[in-house]
Amino acid sequence: MSAPRRKLGILISCGPDAAGFHHGVRLAGAALRCGCDVYLYCIDDAVPGVDRADLQALQSEGLKLYACAYGAHRRDLPVTGRATFAGLTVVSDLIAGTDRFVSFN
Repeated sequence: MSAPRRKLGILISCGPDAAGFHHGVRLAGAALRCGCDVYLYCIDDAVPGVDRADLQALQSEGLKLYACAYGAHRRDLPVTGRATFAGLTVVSDLIAGTDRFVSFN
């Protein structure tokens, strides 16, 4: 019987050009390589970053990627299949349902 997989939640609110965005994406990649289940939610200025190639590539490694639907609407960004667009209830669920939750602002 194996131990349950660790769950990491990550919230990113800074834009895709900010250092915090890159730190969050790199943490997600490192956690995936360590065998964690990783849930990443982009909110506010981070929403345009869901189209970044490095973030999309992590989805093929198992990343569960969410983006703020309201943030996309406010920025006139299309709601595409590149992330699961949802509201803040998902953030609450991630905080409650993960072993660790970190944010990059």
